[in-house]
Amino acid sequence: MAARLLADVRDIDSTIRVEARYFTSNNFTGAPLAGYEADRALLRREAAVALGKVQQRLARQGLGLLVYDGYRPVRGTLAMVEWAERTGRVSLLDDGYIARRSRHNMGVAVDLTVVSLATGEPLDMGTPFDTFDESAHTANATGEVARNRSVLVDAMEAEGFVNYEQEWWHFSFEVSHPVPFDMPVR
Repeated sequence: MAARLLADVRDIDSTIRVEARYFTSNNFTGAPLAGYEADRALLRREAAVALGKVQQRLARQGLGLLVYDGYRPVRGTLAMVEWAERTGRVSLLDDGYIARRSRHNMGVAVDLTVVSLATGEPLDMGTPFDTFDESAHTANATGEVARNRSVLVDAMEAEGFVNYEQEWWHFSFEVSHPVPFDMPVR
């Protein structure tokens, strides 16, 4: 079912950049996560199509998307939970920064930022991806950082995505009958 319902975001719009952080050690755990076997971002087809529309919307402003994570195999989420427990960071679970059951497992959540199409560089969002404190809350920004976060939120919301207020980079998309999958990302 996962192979039928999930789509690669670059198959929908090849101009969307992907840097699958959990495929590499460039993430908060310091190691690739179980289930990530390729530098790809998958989403439920409906969400991937909507993300393509966000990309088109941003391109009119000379901007584009850089996706850090999309669909996450259940085993990847379990690895995050195990990491939090093993390292004594259970508060990250309790505070909602790491989910025991994630919308990513259903292919309806995406983590991303905005980049300049001219330079390829991400806009300043005030914190790195996967910052686990109040500075990463979407509303906790001023000046240029607040404007950049607003560009991302406005573009995503215009196509039906909803921001998770504790993480400026995290958005969800509603689909009918969401179900979790554990298909590896290949």
